[in-house]
Amino acid sequence: MKSFTIPEFYRSPIISVVKNFRKTQDPRKKDFSPTLLDFGSVQFYIARHFGFCYGVENAIEIAFKALNENHGKNIYLLSEMIHNPEVNKDLNERGIKFLQDTHGKQLISFDVLKKEDVVIIPAFGAPLEIIKVLHEKGIQTEKYNTTCPFVERVWNKSEQIGKTNHTIIIHGKYNHEETRAIFSRSSVYGKTIIVKDLEEAKKLGEYILNSKSQSEFENLFKERCSNGFEIATDLNKVGVINQTTMLASDTQEIANYFKDVMIKKYGADKINNHFADTRDTLCYATNENQEATYGLLVTPADIAIVVGGYNSSNTSHLVELCERKFPTYFISSANDIQNKNTIQHFDYPNKKNIVTNNFLPINTPLKIVLTSGASCPDSLLDYIIHKINSFYPNTKPLNEALNSLQTFSKS
Repeated sequence: MKSFTIPEFYRSPIISVVKNFRKTQDPRKKDFSPTLLDFGSVQFYIARHFGFCYGVENAIEIAFKALNENHGKNIYLLSEMIHNPEVNKDLNERGIKFLQDTHGKQLISFDVLKKEDVVIIPAFGAPLEIIKVLHEKGIQTEKYNTTCPFVERVWNKSEQIGKTNHTIIIHGKYNHEETRAIFSRSSVYGKTIIVKDLEEAKKLGEYILNSKSQSEFENLFKERCSNGFEIATDLNKVGVINQTTMLASDTQEIANYFKDVMIKKYGADKINNHFADTRDTLCYATNENQEATYGLLVTPADIAIVVGGYNSSNTSHLVELCERKFPTYFISSANDIQNKNTIQHFDYPNKKNIVTNNFLPINTPLKIVLTSGASCPDSLLDYIIHKINSFYPNTKPLNEALNSLQTFSKS
């Protein structure tokens, strides 16, 4: 796989050693068990896969290329390049201005753009309507387009489904940048609708089975389906694709549900005429990070710390998985760990910051699961490790801990 030129301050002395240890030990990435980084009084169970993925490294490399090649020019990002506040803050401080926020709200009017300005397309891609506006202004978006190739793969899959007259069902968050970009393209290829979870999928299934009216459908899905969507004609053939950062098991459950609905309506012998049995369109990093998080669940850890942007979909799903077993703290940086007793963390379901006291158990060795989202710099995990270790004066020296890395085995 291609390697990228990433600024050194995004790298990390600790995590780079951990990743190199696992790369040497498991070059084919078959082992999803975590790495044990043992400081004696504090033990970190570090996920096999986490942090910057191919698409993120590609985006960062292109963004810094734009900065280096366009001194004196106005450089804009269409929206957040990736969902990490530290990276976006860094780019902003280097002179890159944001045209929109993460929800598509305009921060700087497109009216100010000139032909000679540079506009970077984020890793999530961009809706066709916006690309058209930029091109009409003479701005060429191709040179600094950081769209992740795995997002583009979803676009291609939607085209394949649309060409066979299947309605395209997107499993995603309808206001997410990536889903908006997918929707703008899939709507060109065929009728399209977005469902965020199995509950919404089941509501749509009721319309497939003809138990609801068109007006009821429009009240529920009007903002999440393509124009002119008719339940009488547009739900006879369906196929499922997904926003690349959704939980893989959820996408599979939704696809299985729609297949069962089509079997119920048309019979198993005709299912191939009514259901496009698409392969999962999650990106490789999302799959690997989720599988590695399942690997964390077998550890005897006391708590889990998940690091990433609070609007990061892939990170939120890692939190969801960790919460199945551990008290889990979703933080954006080491600054959220205020002291040994207090942590500020993000309550993702309710979209708010909360403060928890006495979050570190009193027992030693303290056992902590540690992972991060695909847009989180490894350096942030270094800071967290150092900060927690600072609360325990008898921890082993860093070199000693790194020289005794081992793969955790449940047995």
